[in-house]
Amino acid sequence: MARPFRIGTRGSPLALTQANLARSLLAAAHERDASAFEIVPIRTTGDRVQDRPLAEIGGKALWTKELDRALIEGEIDCAVHSMKDVETIRPSAIVIAAILERADVRERLLGASSIEALPLGAAIGTSSPRRAAQMRRMRPDLRIVPLRGNVDTRIAKLTTGEADATLLAAAGLERLGRGEVGVALPIETMLPAPSQGAIGIEVRASDADARALVGAIDHADTHACVMAERALLAALEADCHSPVAAHARFEGGVMVLAAQLLSEDGAEHVTGSLSGHDGITLARALARDLIERAPAAVCARFGSCDAA
Repeated sequence: MARPFRIGTRGSPLALTQANLARSLLAAAHERDASAFEIVPIRTTGDRVQDRPLAEIGGKALWTKELDRALIEGEIDCAVHSMKDVETIRPSAIVIAAILERADVRERLLGASSIEALPLGAAIGTSSPRRAAQMRRMRPDLRIVPLRGNVDTRIAKLTTGEADATLLAAAGLERLGRGEVGVALPIETMLPAPSQGAIGIEVRASDADARALVGAIDHADTHACVMAERALLAALEADCHSPVAAHARFEGGVMVLAAQLLSEDGAEHVTGSLSGHDGITLARALARDLIERAPAAVCARFGSCDAA
């Protein structure tokens, strides 16, 4: 009897929900029973260390390095990730075989009916440099307090008064069956993180069978948009400290890529958008445009400014 195809994932409720979604899609695409696909939870450093901002203790690699090791060493056959948590530069032994159709990219505000309704000096709980800078840009009076953990942990911290409000990705809340929590913010108000709302599945580059099996559930438009957003990050030489937002979408068969770079305190920012048919070329052109126009305080967090 053939062993199940092993799907590696973090062990958080959201990560397991996403892995089970991938399993369901794979089973349906290949007309197999779900038992042909085994979920293998792997505890990551990012899950273990919850008391410090991610950027201070190793960045996005804290979500991926244990899964990378398990995949490369053959303990799992694929790894399911929230794409916004995956570093821009990946090991050459690993490839992104599929990106699932994107869910709601918006942010949801918890703790107030709107950004304007937040009390003067309210404490916003977030460990995201992007969210912190965006909130400071709109409301310089707000205080930013570190807040990490899964969805339930962060919501609980609001009830205990550690923060007055927080922001969570709408996609994650919806996948957990909690899409009614908080208030959705239009992307015109708060542009999301690059790759927000997208689930990616990686396999070993040398495993042709796994690439074909997983590739059957790839959503081409989402894949193209996410890769454009990731190419923008690469061109900017952004890291986990860089306050950057980006969103690509198709309009009438043409990709539109929008982005925002901010200073850490949100006092200065630069925005731009371009449209075209090649997402990678588009991303590089938009990165050049943004860096050329970025104030010094914004450039401080982007390596490509050094070469501009």
